[in-house]
Amino acid sequence: MTNKRFLVIAGTRPEAIKLAPVVLEARRRSGVETLLCSTAQHRTLFDQALGAFGLKPDIDLDVMVPGQSLAQLTSRLFDRLPAALAETKPDAVIVQGDTTTVFAGALAAFYERIPVAHVEAGLRTDDPYAPFPEEINRRLVGQIARWHFAPTDRARRNLLRDGVAEERVFTTGNTVVDALQTITRRPKPPTSPLAPPEGRRLVMVTGHRRENFGDGLRQVCAALKDIALAHPDTDLVYLVHPNPRVEGPVQEMLGDVKNIRLAAPTGYEETVALMMRSTLIITDSGGIQEEAPALGVPVLVTRDVTERPECVESGCAKLVGVDRERITREANALLDDPAAHAAMAQASNPFGDGRASQRIVDVLIEQA
Repeated sequence: MTNKRFLVIAGTRPEAIKLAPVVLEARRRSGVETLLCSTAQHRTLFDQALGAFGLKPDIDLDVMVPGQSLAQLTSRLFDRLPAALAETKPDAVIVQGDTTTVFAGALAAFYERIPVAHVEAGLRTDDPYAPFPEEINRRLVGQIARWHFAPTDRARRNLLRDGVAEERVFTTGNTVVDALQTITRRPKPPTSPLAPPEGRRLVMVTGHRRENFGDGLRQVCAALKDIALAHPDTDLVYLVHPNPRVEGPVQEMLGDVKNIRLAAPTGYEETVALMMRSTLIITDSGGIQEEAPALGVPVLVTRDVTERPECVESGCAKLVGVDRERITREANALLDDPAAHAAMAQASNPFGDGRASQRIVDVLIEQA
């Protein structure tokens, strides 16, 4: 007999990756029905990531429209979420992170007096425009949520500083470690045709942050070209986000560099394979800042601030901003100095033990 019903609302690739372990864990429990609502904020990337875990949405809101503004996206979400909530009548809505889907899903649930569980709560930069709009989305959800699942003790302290009652905050670890272990512990290791042959090093690159559009992205691309030309024994694989404001400059500046390979974003299993094979990762991704330390791969973060300072403090990552000279200098040091590389590769992972989903589901079954 079902006595609890949870509705998981997600719409982007990171949400799919980080909520898949929660969905799978909840569905293993008796007396719990867990439904997955896709907003399809990122249509292809979301479906691709879910597929790595054998999951499909129970409800699809299909809000993706090429080139839509944040206001248009938010409007579509508020137009379509109420019907999903009315149809499912959940005991709790579960959201993760800081996207527009997360904010709209939490607020729509609040309007229906449905309690909200926020996975990966409490991350802060304290700069409302970095990352944009994610920092404000996360803070707003922090005012709505009934359960705040903080991935680290720092995130927990941030929530308490913001006035969240201590009994509503639970330190769980980050579910991305659960997801990563799900993939890496499968009998057949993940592989990627994008990986270079043995004997050649791999630098994996991603980038999609709105605050880096324009000159910032061009500075990053110039640095990548410098790194590639300085290291002909190394292949750079850039997984290029489909947003035209990313794809256009990247193709223009890097398309003809011999040892830079530009590719569409890969499925999660293949992305994990590339991370495992990498000597270094250059990214502005939040999730990769958490995944790479678990794999022992140094990360250069092309941002000025991060809501995940734990990875910098533990020595797993360095903030390099979008300064061409700094990115090039730090990358060259890691590629040319084995001791510098080893110091970052051997740093401890601050993001948990792979049991975050179990802790989250335990709390929700007991309290929802």
